[in-house]
Amino acid sequence: MKNKFVKWLSLPYAFWSLAFIIIPLVMVFYFGLTDKTGKFTFANILSISLPVHFKSLLIALLLSFISTVICLLLSYPLAMILSSLNSKNNKLMILIFVLPMWMNFLLRTLAWQTLLENEGVINTILRTIHLPALKIINTPYAIVFGMIYNFLPFMVLPIYNVLCKIDKNLLNAARDLGANEVQTFLKVTLPLSVPGIISGITMVFVPALTTFVISDLLGGSKILLIGNVIEQEFTLNSNWHLGSGLSIVLMLFIIISMIITAIFDKDGEGSAL
Repeated sequence: MKNKFVKWLSLPYAFWSLAFIIIPLVMVFYFGLTDKTGKFTFANILSISLPVHFKSLLIALLLSFISTVICLLLSYPLAMILSSLNSKNNKLMILIFVLPMWMNFLLRTLAWQTLLENEGVINTILRTIHLPALKIINTPYAIVFGMIYNFLPFMVLPIYNVLCKIDKNLLNAARDLGANEVQTFLKVTLPLSVPGIISGITMVFVPALTTFVISDLLGGSKILLIGNVIEQEFTLNSNWHLGSGLSIVLMLFIIISMIITAIFDKDGEGSAL
């Protein structure tokens, strides 16, 4: 009786998975592996080798890599500070840090477009205090900035989660054995936090690689990432076959990231939840 009840409870999840995960994936693979006549082909996937597509992929990989590295460099010290706070202050700081994520992703990006534009808030303040204006909007720097701002919490939370789980007795034992703070960090803290680092890298790199909204708004549509190319193939050119083929290429990067995460985080310790 209990098993039947559990099965009935799982029906909404099964329906959701079928309607919004399995069927869309089947459609992407169908369109990606066929031409307009319905004939099987690899041409849509191999079109990634075309100069315009390959360049967009390389730019997306480069900007995603830069954003991920900067997020890691900013997140690790912040996660260490948060994990060292007492419980009351800890929860408050986490809430303050996560609060912007409750706002719509598009609205957050639009806000930074207003701040960074040539006649925006930041440049107005700089001119008021007689400092040179920043020409950052519609450049790769603005896109990287947008990626860092939007995806930084996805790096902080997994690392913070792992650091909180480290047994403090291990750190004390290392110090008792003569290790200084740097040695304790390199020999104990850093190796134990690898699952969180790998999880954070995956959670930042994958959405940064596939994004198109940030490059549209902060890059002024002047810098095409592979996400922009795919979005244009679906919306402007109505070429679902080519768009799906390029999407399959991006899926390969996602699968590789999932495999790496599974290897280094077998127990799910780097989960942000």
